[in-house]
Amino acid sequence: MPVRSTGAFGRRAALCVGCFDGGVTSHDEVPRVVSASREIAAGPEEIFELIADPTQQPRWDGNDNLAEAPAGQRIRRPGDVFVMRTTKGNIRENHVVEFGEGRRVAWTPAEPGRPPPGHLWRWELEPIDAARTRVTHTYDWTRLTDEKRFPRARATTADSLRASLDRLAALVEADQPST
Repeated sequence: MPVRSTGAFGRRAALCVGCFDGGVTSHDEVPRVVSASREIAAGPEEIFELIADPTQQPRWDGNDNLAEAPAGQRIRRPGDVFVMRTTKGNIRENHVVEFGEGRRVAWTPAEPGRPPPGHLWRWELEPIDAARTRVTHTYDWTRLTDEKRFPRARATTADSLRASLDRLAALVEADQPST
């Protein structure tokens, strides 16, 4: 970031402004975009099916937050909405905002009939070769406006995202033929 400021605070003031552009909201807070990646021994299509089918999501949810989803909601395009019930009994409508078959999907959860409050879950799959895929799971709450959700958002760490990746890997790798 170019430094344009001069004066008593000079360079420090200019650098602090960069801290508020979405990555971190203050020096005391955690990053608002958290990601974890890992290699999974399976092709992207097989992995993507477990992500894009909401009925499968409770099987690999590392936050133990998802209880169930009605069948027949396979994600196919941006604009799709799928419904989940959480382990606390809450219903969430998940609005798909990014989609690339077998490669990328992202959604913003919301209470039924309400606009999403601004946090986003994203999955990106990058083939390494025919039998291995790098999977990246991201939680982005840079646009979260509902302050009562901030504590839960802050508690979402790379470790909790990694738990979902590890469970997803265990499911898909267990189905792979042994070599």
